[in-house]
Amino acid sequence: MGGFFGAASKRDVVYDVFFGVDYHSHLGTKRAGLIYYDEDGGFQREIHSIENTPFRTRFEADLPDFHGCSGIGCISDSDPQPLLIRSHLGVYALTTVGAINNAEELVEGYFADRTHQFMAMSSGKVNSTELVAALINQKDDFVSGIKFAQEQVDGSLTLLIMTSEGEIIAARDSMGRLPVLIGKNDDGYCVSFESFAYHKLDYVDEYELGPGEIVRFTADGYESLSPAGEDMKICAFLWVYYGYPNSNYEGENVEIMRYRNGTIMARDERKRGEMPEVDYVAGVPDSGTPHAIGYAHESGMRFGRPFIKYTPTWPRSFMPANQEMRNRVATMKQVPVPELIKGKKLLFVDDSIVRGTQLRNTIEFLYESGAAEVHMRSACPPLMFGCKYLSFSRNNSVMDLIARRAMRHIEGNENEDHIDEYIDPSTERGKCLVKTICDAMGFDSLNYQSLDGMLEAIGIDRNKICTYCWNGKE
Repeated sequence: MGGFFGAASKRDVVYDVFFGVDYHSHLGTKRAGLIYYDEDGGFQREIHSIENTPFRTRFEADLPDFHGCSGIGCISDSDPQPLLIRSHLGVYALTTVGAINNAEELVEGYFADRTHQFMAMSSGKVNSTELVAALINQKDDFVSGIKFAQEQVDGSLTLLIMTSEGEIIAARDSMGRLPVLIGKNDDGYCVSFESFAYHKLDYVDEYELGPGEIVRFTADGYESLSPAGEDMKICAFLWVYYGYPNSNYEGENVEIMRYRNGTIMARDERKRGEMPEVDYVAGVPDSGTPHAIGYAHESGMRFGRPFIKYTPTWPRSFMPANQEMRNRVATMKQVPVPELIKGKKLLFVDDSIVRGTQLRNTIEFLYESGAAEVHMRSACPPLMFGCKYLSFSRNNSVMDLIARRAMRHIEGNENEDHIDEYIDPSTERGKCLVKTICDAMGFDSLNYQSLDGMLEAIGIDRNKICTYCWNGKE
């Protein structure tokens, strides 16, 4: 997915932006960049790969060369950025987060008069942030350009601009699929996806942008350049999986939601008479753990940690590019506690079950370690669609998703007519899907959180939450 952080202050913000971006490392694993502006020295920028080296380590050596009272930076799961753009709007820095499904169409439209070109990456594709800049530059000012770009993009577009005057412009996606928050301290303002990132830097909550809102800020204050829209579709996975435990979105804390989600899962499972008796309830670390705590509390069964992820050398924020090596690292990170596994009946809660590959390896690892039973629970419903708005569960084909493969096995084709039934565990088709996946994965039992249960746990107006991954509804 990705994330960004920016700051404008009466003092140097090199370390604020460095640490603020670092606190978004859980949102991306491919590229990262920092760019600062200083009245005397102008712009300074660095972009690095973080596929094999974490952000902090990769950029520490660059810090002595940076200086400036304004700066922005990003963690990206896509193209190198931030970019430095020169156009009739001036020289400015730009970083974007989102998805552009119609990129090729937009590029071809830009080529129509045969007087424009893009820098091509080695794949031949155009950097998506450069494409956004080309759209913005078609208008006479930043606000008109940003709104035009968001209208043209099929997908989502959240961005930061830093101008040659050191001011920062933040724009939330037109449907508010990602959060954008502003913090304040005595010297200036910052902007971030994750609220805890600026809390740790001694900023306090100041303002949360609404869907489609555009805000400009300097060290002296902020103003809304374009008001928020009425409609919102914020990503549910921010609470279920992506978001850091300390963060709040639309007033709802991530960790509290996950406890509540696990509690609702256990409550509903007990009502259906489907709760097994186990020795320990556990989370698949790390994001499954708080869901499991809620489940254990409601069920009255003991919470435990039968295996731990060893992350000092291989944290989530970066993984090797080679798939064979990624699989090996995933296995090496799972360190068992034999006394909590051998001969024990275990119930695990994971944040989601996407393709099933790593989870199957985890189950094999648990049985090989002597587990008597392994029951699995998913903190969200079966995923039926690849995300087209951000980058969660983006796949070459929907058949990469284990639920879709199971549905095809049951139906005998790829018919989508009954998806609403398949994601509802109370229907016959829903029960059949769960049994098919359970048998294929080798669990002793399997249950998914219902869509209603997950939305209840999030706690905001359900019409304002994106559920496309589950039901394919815009």
